[in-house]
Amino acid sequence: MLKPFQAGLPRKINGNWKNFMTDYIDLALKYGGFTSLDKVYLGQVLVGLTEEQKFSYITPPPSVINAYFAELYQKKSPEAATAYFLEISQALDLWNPNPSFLENKPFVRLNLSGKSYGFCYESEKVGLVFPEKPEPVTTDLLFEIAQIFPQYLVYEEAESIKMVPLKDESQVVDSQALTALTDWQQLADGSQRVLGYNQDEVSQLAQSYAGRKYYHSQNRSAMIYII
Repeated sequence: MLKPFQAGLPRKINGNWKNFMTDYIDLALKYGGFTSLDKVYLGQVLVGLTEEQKFSYITPPPSVINAYFAELYQKKSPEAATAYFLEISQALDLWNPNPSFLENKPFVRLNLSGKSYGFCYESEKVGLVFPEKPEPVTTDLLFEIAQIFPQYLVYEEAESIKMVPLKDESQVVDSQALTALTDWQQLADGSQRVLGYNQDEVSQLAQSYAGRKYYHSQNRSAMIYII
């Protein structure tokens, strides 16, 4: 897997514009689909562009990002696919707190219950899932997203669907059977969890507990964390 890009945005280094341009060219070679044969050409094209225009030029088109994301998801894992998209978002400044299908920045396309959605990152720790057209946020939709991305917790905030990475499993300090198929658990980190094999029942029972609901799916189990 590609190593995360740590240097941040390209910058002028000690007044050396050659190094500054090299940063962009290196990004183009690593992420943009360009090869070493393109170095001279890139130097000529990028020199007259603003920083925003440089990023736009070296960013691969949405079709390429989506194709590689899908290949990683199918051949490796959901974790590999999102790690790639997170890395390229960090390297090429693709963060987008207000995404839309006008696609001012590339995003990953999703088909959820037969409808078009997009996936992007608001920040390094927060992902966004958004519809092409206004759609209600339902528990079924949140669980569907959780099944696609089992390495994330999915939640609703101000009518937006967001995702945060699933933390390491916290120890269960107390538990209770709510029904034959659904359990309640108290975790050592202070959060609670309702889990079972019937997501409708899990969702209904979780409403009895105060706190923000985070949806998760693992091994055919539907889970709601209450934090």
